[in-house]
Amino acid sequence: MTIAGINQVASRGGQVAAGEKQQVMGKDDFLHLLVAQLKAQDPLNPMDGTEFTAQLAQFSSLEQLQNINGSLGDLNTSQAVLTNSQAVQYIGKTITAVGDSFEVRNGNAQPLHFALNQDAHGLYARIYDAHGNFVRQLEGGYTNAGDGSIAWDGYDYLGGRAPDGDYYFEIAAIDGNGNSIPATTFATGLVNGVQFENGQAYLQCGGRTIPMGNVMRVVGEDLDGS
Repeated sequence: MTIAGINQVASRGGQVAAGEKQQVMGKDDFLHLLVAQLKAQDPLNPMDGTEFTAQLAQFSSLEQLQNINGSLGDLNTSQAVLTNSQAVQYIGKTITAVGDSFEVRNGNAQPLHFALNQDAHGLYARIYDAHGNFVRQLEGGYTNAGDGSIAWDGYDYLGGRAPDGDYYFEIAAIDGNGNSIPATTFATGLVNGVQFENGQAYLQCGGRTIPMGNVMRVVGEDLDGS
């Protein structure tokens, strides 16, 4: 009687017929298959010792991989708990993070923070409301490389006062030849809550949500002293 080896059976198991759900063989299935193979082998023509040793090594490797996978799962859980604990500690502190949002509160607009990798001969900040509607364009003139900011008086392009709320901005900068210069924008805000989605922590600043991984700087209190 000819018995197919485990490698052959595993190979055939990888061929899934149309409409069938693929099954993943675990270490228990592997062991049962090996025992069944030993019981069914011909006593007059036993399995080659080298092949049997190789299959035992495969079983051992499979078990170790599954144990490692379980350990990684525990590690991910521990890391998530640690991250969540760290996120809560941001509440009540002011953060600066990579982002393009800011807010107008009590009629006062936060400064628009950015960074340039070279001097700009012209700089423009375009402001949009929470719905993406254009609100105002500001001109900053010559600006040195590095961190910078530009202030907005809170009035829109029609001269009306912009209402309190969340806003977004973009920076356009050019060099002396009119070529565009890359700019990085930053969001600042007082953290008043934490939100968790899909294993990720997000800091709530008023009506804005900022990924915790984007945070660049943290201070102990609201920057405007309120």
